[in-house]
Amino acid sequence: MMAHVGRALTGVAPRRAPLAATVRSLASPMPSSPLVAAARPQARGAATITCREALNSAIDEEMEREDKVYVIGEEVAEYNGAYKVTKGLLAKYGDRRVVDTPITEAGFAGLATGSAFAGLRPVCEFMTFNFSMQAIDHIVNSAAKTLYMSGGKIKVPIVFRGPNGAAAGVGAQHSQDFSAWYGSVPGLKVISPYDAEDCRGLLKAAIRDDNPVVFLENELMYNQSFDVADEVMDKDFTLPIGKAKVMLEGSDVTIVTHSKQVGVALQAAAELEEKHEVFAEVINLRSIRPLDTATVCESVKKTSRLVTVEEGWPAFGVGAELCASIFETEAFNYLDAPVQRVTGADVPTPYAENLEKSAFPSQNDIVAACLRAVDVSLP
Repeated sequence: MMAHVGRALTGVAPRRAPLAATVRSLASPMPSSPLVAAARPQARGAATITCREALNSAIDEEMEREDKVYVIGEEVAEYNGAYKVTKGLLAKYGDRRVVDTPITEAGFAGLATGSAFAGLRPVCEFMTFNFSMQAIDHIVNSAAKTLYMSGGKIKVPIVFRGPNGAAAGVGAQHSQDFSAWYGSVPGLKVISPYDAEDCRGLLKAAIRDDNPVVFLENELMYNQSFDVADEVMDKDFTLPIGKAKVMLEGSDVTIVTHSKQVGVALQAAAELEEKHEVFAEVINLRSIRPLDTATVCESVKKTSRLVTVEEGWPAFGVGAELCASIFETEAFNYLDAPVQRVTGADVPTPYAENLEKSAFPSQNDIVAACLRAVDVSLP
């Protein structure tokens, strides 16, 4: 164990180029200064789009491609969507394919699920996944189970999408992360995108999938901009559901996370390299179910340490499932330190700003967990 730590601290492990500023620019998709923008590497012919634009264009192109695709939910039509993800779709496709509903999640989720039984391909928007609790019977008992219970005769090609997890100052009832909830249900596919490439490629894949897909976006990421390559803007660009992405290669510790926390993890990795000469590998899960445990296990075999990061509660969470995937495979034999879990606090989300900030993982939390994993003491 200490030999491995020694390699990390003495720099014997292969060093990456000193791109901490670049990593920060990629990890922190806030409106950037000219200096940060200049540091961000540009793909040939790259475009810059927000997550909102990525989602909107994905839905638009899939509606254009297949006339069985339609959108349903509260304020998706006349108001262009509560978060403007469906902006312009009513004007382009009309009110038969962009359907406003009353405030009745159980009603429109049931209607959408039934229409999927009949061969349509609904994109059902929840204004927030906290409200999906009103419709959970349709998601878990109707959509998720019907293919199995019909002996494979009835497909359910539906996407349930909307913002998931904490936003800012919206209180306990509007701040829950449902990744682990829906990730535990057989029959569902569950996606948790991070950046614009994820949003566009995975939403298009979800709409084309013949299975029910829960698509967990993040409200705080909608307006964040990312550079994407030309291929991402192709109308047939999709990403495979169930395949994670290695965002940053490293040799000393593996950080596995999803959604907004991918950016925080990349910032933490930059700090670890710059201040501690610890080289972290950062994995963006992208999919919660199916979970790409193979990519995680291969990374752990390389780094011998694992840190999981999520905004959900610690009990029965995504991190706990990742731990089990390591314990149940040969990757367990490669661990040189206990797995570190960084999670949301085990409390209802506080409304007070200072308490809310403390309730979710921070860059400092991730750095501290990684240093514990490599047995480096904080100053």
